[in-house]
Amino acid sequence: MDATRIAIVGLGPRGLTVLERVLEHAHRLPVGTRVQIDVYDDGDAGEGCHRARQPAHLLINTVASQVTIFPPASLAGGDGGISLVDWAHAAGYRRHGDRFLRDATRHGNPITQDDHLPRAMLGEYLGWAYRRVVDMLPHHVTVDHHRQRVIDLLSKGAAYEVCTLDGQARGADYVFLTTGHGRRNPTGQDRAFDRFVADHFQRNPRLAYFASPYPIETLDAIDPGATVAIQGLGLTSHDVVSALTLGRGGRYIQDQGRLRYQPSGHEPRMLLFSRKSLPFAARGINQKGLTGRHQARIFTVEAVNLKRQARLAATGDSRIDFQADVLPLVLSEMACAYRNASKRSPCTGGDLATTEDERLAIEAILWPLRQRRFNSFQQFHDFVHALIESDLLEAEKGNQSSPIKAATDVLRDTREALRAAVEYAGLTPASHRFFLEDFNAAANRVSFGPPRQRNAEYLALRRAGLIDITGGPGAGVVGDTQMARFRIDASYPESDHSTAADVLVVARLDAYSPLTDASSLTRNLLDHGIIRSFCNGNYHPCGIDIDREMHPIDASGRSRANIWVLGYPAEGAHFYTHALPRPQILSRQTMDAQHCVLEMFAAIAERAS
Repeated sequence: MDATRIAIVGLGPRGLTVLERVLEHAHRLPVGTRVQIDVYDDGDAGEGCHRARQPAHLLINTVASQVTIFPPASLAGGDGGISLVDWAHAAGYRRHGDRFLRDATRHGNPITQDDHLPRAMLGEYLGWAYRRVVDMLPHHVTVDHHRQRVIDLLSKGAAYEVCTLDGQARGADYVFLTTGHGRRNPTGQDRAFDRFVADHFQRNPRLAYFASPYPIETLDAIDPGATVAIQGLGLTSHDVVSALTLGRGGRYIQDQGRLRYQPSGHEPRMLLFSRKSLPFAARGINQKGLTGRHQARIFTVEAVNLKRQARLAATGDSRIDFQADVLPLVLSEMACAYRNASKRSPCTGGDLATTEDERLAIEAILWPLRQRRFNSFQQFHDFVHALIESDLLEAEKGNQSSPIKAATDVLRDTREALRAAVEYAGLTPASHRFFLEDFNAAANRVSFGPPRQRNAEYLALRRAGLIDITGGPGAGVVGDTQMARFRIDASYPESDHSTAADVLVVARLDAYSPLTDASSLTRNLLDHGIIRSFCNGNYHPCGIDIDREMHPIDASGRSRANIWVLGYPAEGAHFYTHALPRPQILSRQTMDAQHCVLEMFAAIAERAS
C-alpha cells in the first residue's frame, strides 16, 4: 500500500504543532497505513523566525514562564509539558550577568520564571522540540525535512504537487500551509526612498534606507557616524535599538539604582518616530503565577454571543458593531480590574457598573492623545518622557498591584472574547476597520509591550545622548534633496518641527496579505485560484480567506478540503494567531492544529475503508 503523503509548508512553531498533534493521534490511523510527511523550510526545522543563530541581545517579549510549545499533557511533553524554562534548566543554561550560557560548572545564577530569555534560546528550544517529536513518531510515520523554499502548489486531481525552488516536485495528498510571517512587495514609498538613496549617495555616503530591519544583521552596515531615524516605536524598534547598541559592543551597568549605558564608540545617534510617536508600555511584573488570569465578569464570550443574538434579531444581520456592542464591555472589564487594584475590593454584584471617572481613566490609558493638544514639539517631548518614566513605575508595582497594569492585562486575559467578536467577519466592515486600526493598535501598545528593561534601557541611552524621540503626532518623513538626508516633519501651533537623519529604518512587521506578499508561493496560489484574500465586505484586513474548518476558500468560493491554513496567513479571518502557547493551558494553537489533524486522519480512514 502506497504511503499517504502529507506536506507541511513552513516548519516554525505552527508547523511544529501540527507535527506534534500527528504524534499525539497517530494511534488513530488505520492499521497498515503508512504516512510520509514532507516538511519544507529553508531554515532549521522548528525555529521559524526564532533563529537559534541570531544575536543573543534580541530578547523574547514574554517572560520565560509563559512560553512553551507543548500542551498541558501529551506524548511529547509529558504531564505538564516541557516549557522553555524546563528545557533551559535541563540544558544547563544559567544567567551570567546579562548573558545566558550553558554552564556545566553550575556557576552563575539559575534562570527564573520571570527572565526574558534571548530569542536564540527559544529557537534552540523549538529545534530541540522538533527533533524530540520526530524521534517519538511510530515507525509507520516518517518525516523528511527539505531545506527548500516552496514556490508553487499544483492541483493534480484530488492531490497536489509541491514545487520547490531547486526544481523538485513531490506529491502530497494533504497540505498544511504554516508559512508564518511574510514580507511585502516594495511599496511606492519603498521604491521612492531607494531611488533617493541611489541618487544622493555620492553626496552623503552614510545615506541608507531599510524597508525592514530583518535579518537584523543587515543593520551592521550602518555607519557609526550616522544619525538613524527609526520609524516605529513598537517591539521591532527595540530590536533595532538593541542591534545598534548592545550589538555594537555597548553595555548597561547598574549605577546608584538605575541603568547607565557604557558606549563602545560604534553607536550611531538614533531618533524614534511614528504616526503617533507613542512608546509601547512596559509589561508589568507578573503577580498572577503560571496560569493565573483575570476572571472576567463583563467582557466574556457569552456576553459577546448575546450581543450577536440581539443584533441578528433586530437587523437580520449577525455582525456586531465593535464600538457600540463590544467596546463598552471591554472598557467596563478594564475598569473593574482597575478598581480591584485601586481599592483591593472585588467588583461584584451591583458594583460592576463603571463610574465616569473610571471610564475616563481607562480611555486615557488607551488613547492618551485624545484629550491633549501640544503647542510645540518640546511639550510633546516632555509628555512622552514623563509617560515612559511613570509607566516604568507602574510596571514595577506588578499586574495586580498597579491599577493601570491590572487594567491593561485584561486585554491579554480576555483574548477569547475578542476572538468571539472579531473572527470570521463577526464585525461590521466599518467597525472591523476601527477595531484593527485604532483599538487593537492601542491595545498592543499598552498591553503587549517590551520587557521593562527595554524602556529602562531607552532612558539610559537618552541620558547618554544616543537616542531621542522626534516628530510627534502625525509626523511624516521625506527625502530632502538639498541636504541629501531624510527629514522628519511634524506641525505644531507655535512652529513646525523638523529633524534630519542619514538612515531610515522602517521598524514594523508587515501584515500578511496575499495582495502584497512578496513570496512566489503566494503569488502562484492566487494565480491558480487556490486561495483568495479574506474580506469583510469591502474591507480587507489581511490574510487568506478560510472556512471554519481552516480550509482555504478558492477563487470560485469552494473550500479546498485537503489543505489547511494555520497561523499568521489566516490572520484576518482569525485573530491573534502569533502568540505561542502558555504552559498548563490548552492553547488555541494546539486546538486548531488538533482539529485539522483529526479531520485529516478521518479522511485517511475513510479512504482506507
